[in-house]
Amino acid sequence: KANNYLWVLCRGLAVQDEMGEPDRMAGSLTDITLRKLFEEQLSHQALHDSLTSLPNRALFLDRLKQALKQSKRNENHHFAILFMDLDRFKVINDGLGHVTGDTLLSAFAEKLSNSLRDADTMSRWEGTVARFGGDEFVLLLDNINDVSDATTVAERIQEMLKEPFLIDGNEVFTSVSIGIAMSEQDYESAEEFVRNADTAMYRAKARGKACFQIFDADMHERAMSRLQTESDMRRALERGSEFLVHYQPIVSLETGRIHSFEALVRWDHPDRGMVSPVDFISIAEETGLIVPIGEFVFREACRQTKSWQSRVPGLSDLNVSINLSPRQFSDTNLLGMIESALSESGLEPEHVKIEITESAIMESVDFVMKTMNRLRSMGVNLAIDDFGTGYSSLSYLHRFPMNQIKIDEAFVRNMHSSRENMQIIKTILLLGQSLEMEVIAEGIETEEQFEVLRACSCEFGQGYYFAKPMDPEEAVVRLMSQTTWSKTVDV
Repeated sequence: KANNYLWVLCRGLAVQDEMGEPDRMAGSLTDITLRKLFEEQLSHQALHDSLTSLPNRALFLDRLKQALKQSKRNENHHFAILFMDLDRFKVINDGLGHVTGDTLLSAFAEKLSNSLRDADTMSRWEGTVARFGGDEFVLLLDNINDVSDATTVAERIQEMLKEPFLIDGNEVFTSVSIGIAMSEQDYESAEEFVRNADTAMYRAKARGKACFQIFDADMHERAMSRLQTESDMRRALERGSEFLVHYQPIVSLETGRIHSFEALVRWDHPDRGMVSPVDFISIAEETGLIVPIGEFVFREACRQTKSWQSRVPGLSDLNVSINLSPRQFSDTNLLGMIESALSESGLEPEHVKIEITESAIMESVDFVMKTMNRLRSMGVNLAIDDFGTGYSSLSYLHRFPMNQIKIDEAFVRNMHSSRENMQIIKTILLLGQSLEMEVIAEGIETEEQFEVLRACSCEFGQGYYFAKPMDPEEAVVRLMSQTTWSKTVDV
């Protein structure tokens, strides 16, 4: 056909005469166009994402290597990569289905590619966008002047996503967390470059999502520290002797006596000493190690509480509060683990109070509600931790099978400096009373806070004013002595 080309395979062989001299050529021509097209298709598939048709990781890394070589030859050649991860994509995937999720990824890829072809967006820059897999996309921004060019593109991508995607009649909103790595760093490999942009992206996630973060050397050090902490935690779980459970008293504000304990995990690291929970709980949550750590805490707290009930006269009704993280709450083995721990320890379910944060409840109300109802049917008590920090809990609170509300320590800490905080505390106390729930004020550190809360008829309190978390032996001494914290309370 006109203006079309065919691929042809030519084969030829010299035919000799009787004297053995070449006499003529014999051969054939074979149309191999279809084979060539198939080879091109295979080559394209090997270097492109099947869902979005964008370049894949292999092709992107090849182009990134070329950019690195060029920057080494020319010190004035600058570029950046933007590592992008869609926020809350799993929620969309689980809620609307994988087909909708795939459609969203394709629509995002198309919108991103179109924006890169927009002269107003890209100006003089050159861009290559790729999909690394899942909801991860990477942009190579070449021929830029400085970091402000990269941040300008990041801001425009964020602005682009303020408009919803229309998918099967549904308006789907999403945002993206972006990590930026600049060529000013002395990179030896493309993989290192991508790793640093990925690290910056996770930092953007931690900042609250829907934002961008520029990589710096401190981020790499923090990332390496997190990896070391994760490795140490895994070894600690294998050894089984480093994680400990400490207990902080929950005190009756009316009598000043210990009502119950909250079980809190501590890590006695062989080299670092006692590691603060602030330094490892978030990593444990992210890696899933919070599940085995949480199981250890639950089993040990149940065993210890039953031991106190048996050892200390008059404490047969002693209770223990145990925190469950969102990751633990979604674990399929949670209910079986709780039943097993109660059975092994001999502790009655009514002496256990499970605490879950308000924000965790609001992430997946229906799922959490089902699990809560099953726990209540087992006889276990439930508490909302850090109450007051959520944004829509009041409309759901009456539906939760809760026994207790814990006022977040931020309100207690600022109760005298902020009239609003004091009013929130009073509102929560009235709410608990109307719903027949116990109320515990966290973070009590001064006698003044204690007296004000007691005057407001708050039932229970917890904080450094009474005691820091203590080891089991110190806790049993405190139980047996039953020290009170108020000079005006009759015991």
